[in-house]
Amino acid sequence: MCGFLGEFTFYNHSVTDAVSFETLLTLSKHRGPDASGVKRGSGFQLGFNRLAILDVSPLGNQPKASPSGRYHVVFNGEIYNYKELAETYALNNLASTSDTEVLIHLLDSQGVEKTIQLLNGMFAIAIIDTKYDCLYLTRDFAGIKPLFYGLAKEGVVMASQFDQVFKHAWFKQNLSLLPEIVKEYFGFGYMQAPNTIYKNIFQVHPGELLEINRQGAVVKKTIVSFSNKQETPPKKQTELSTVLQTAVAKQLVSDVPIATFLSGGIDSPIISAYAKKHMRSIEAFTLEVDNPKLNESEIAKKYAAHLKIKQHIVAVQEKDLLAEIDAHFDAFSEPFGDYSSIPTYVISKEAKKKHTVMLSGDGGDELFFGYPRMLDVLQKRWWFKLPYFIRKLLAQVTNTLGLTKTWAPYFKTFNAFITNKHTKIPAATLDAAFPHTSFSKAIKTLYSFTNSGTQSLLHQLRYNEFYAHMQRVLIKVDRASMANSLEVRVPFLDKNSVEWAWKRRGELKSKQDLKKDLKRLLANEVPESLINQKKMGFTVPLNHWLHEHLKNDVMEVVFNTPFYGEQILNVTVLRDYVHDFFENKHDNAWGVWHIYAWQKWANTHVKNVNMHTVNSK
Repeated sequence: MCGFLGEFTFYNHSVTDAVSFETLLTLSKHRGPDASGVKRGSGFQLGFNRLAILDVSPLGNQPKASPSGRYHVVFNGEIYNYKELAETYALNNLASTSDTEVLIHLLDSQGVEKTIQLLNGMFAIAIIDTKYDCLYLTRDFAGIKPLFYGLAKEGVVMASQFDQVFKHAWFKQNLSLLPEIVKEYFGFGYMQAPNTIYKNIFQVHPGELLEINRQGAVVKKTIVSFSNKQETPPKKQTELSTVLQTAVAKQLVSDVPIATFLSGGIDSPIISAYAKKHMRSIEAFTLEVDNPKLNESEIAKKYAAHLKIKQHIVAVQEKDLLAEIDAHFDAFSEPFGDYSSIPTYVISKEAKKKHTVMLSGDGGDELFFGYPRMLDVLQKRWWFKLPYFIRKLLAQVTNTLGLTKTWAPYFKTFNAFITNKHTKIPAATLDAAFPHTSFSKAIKTLYSFTNSGTQSLLHQLRYNEFYAHMQRVLIKVDRASMANSLEVRVPFLDKNSVEWAWKRRGELKSKQDLKKDLKRLLANEVPESLINQKKMGFTVPLNHWLHEHLKNDVMEVVFNTPFYGEQILNVTVLRDYVHDFFENKHDNAWGVWHIYAWQKWANTHVKNVNMHTVNSK
């Protein structure tokens, strides 16, 4: 896993000078501290920072050219089926044992589109095709690895980090904030692909292949996608345990030390158990916090003892987490509002002291119906079969009589009800802060639901979780881990695992049905009495922190520092929202964190730029 930067020019424009380019490349040095390289060619330059995982010798360094010399490549990530591909396509004369070597040989023999279709892994790839004089950009089907790109009159800038694009000479003097995307950040806490907060700077969508020519024309193709329509389930499916064990085995391939994260939940214990079957010496890392309401380590210790896994307990006190907050903000070069990134950053920092690669349990909740909000939607969807004025009156009566206790009927639409479960600042506050500004088409599409049959709706909810909320989770893990030069692999998001889940019909009638398939698998590995039925998550006592330890800093950056983007939003509304929190008029700490994190990001990463605004449409 690594970090890269590239330029591809339009018409007769020139690439930037070597010093400027390499200065920007250095911004992602933490993603790849082991080796750096730059390739300059006709109308392009590619830079690469390598974290050596497979074939740690210089033979694995990048940028790389295909054997024919036609393709020049930078590739961030891992291809888990590279050995099978090398065998299937009889790839000979491989100069390296790395997966990148297989990739460049496949490009010569199969072409770009066919090659990308064949890959099972996590990746972001930039390819210069010297024969057709064009650029290809592609990203893995789950969105595990980041890929940003900007379109300027001079050409394309593509990079692993957001700041490598917006700080580039072609963009930094003319940055334009997009109100609808900034509004989405304050609501959801991250930037949803394909958009970013800046005009003309984008993210490659998961599973997408872009082709860009010298005239600036962009052609987008979906290479791998998972439909929001429920498929007819197969009559016979391979056992899920077989699918996941195969995925774990492939993801254990590494030439550097590898371990697992182990929590007290369901997902990471399964991954750890399967890893133990294939690598007897596997070790696990568990975070132990000094708050009994948030500490899952005792359960994780029992898992490790039963599985006979050597466990490293990363014991941290509240002061240890607080001490890392500013360093943690340094790790996120884009605005990001999920505060569980703090413990993720801390445990990644500790894991890196002994290992370079980790396996995580991310993706299990999204694929296997693990969120209680999904059950809540199913249980309350019948309200939205009634006209708004009728259900509102009915709810007033049933709530008064104690027959129900719900605000669901007061949402004007079914889509608004579900969207509210994912936004951390109330819709009324967002609308007041961004008057006459709606969410983008991408978000509206993701949060568009048909209130039809149970199975269909469940599948729509899974699709939404996969392509929306899970993207925030993946951003958190990638940025927090790679800031510490640590690669995190995600076996649940193996292509075969996702395909298996997508064919599986969900069934949610009670909380006991949440992640039923995964609970069954875990019960085959540990005594059922050990399995933690209550989801605790990876969190911190944010409300307390904001009122006590962080209050002075929040007040300073929110009230006493110029508010970034004040030209496109009503700053008074957001400041009043923070003020009301400290006056105990509401307790929405997460919403306040979104506002605080925005200012911390701007103060840390946005410097010496000229900002313009773009009116939302």
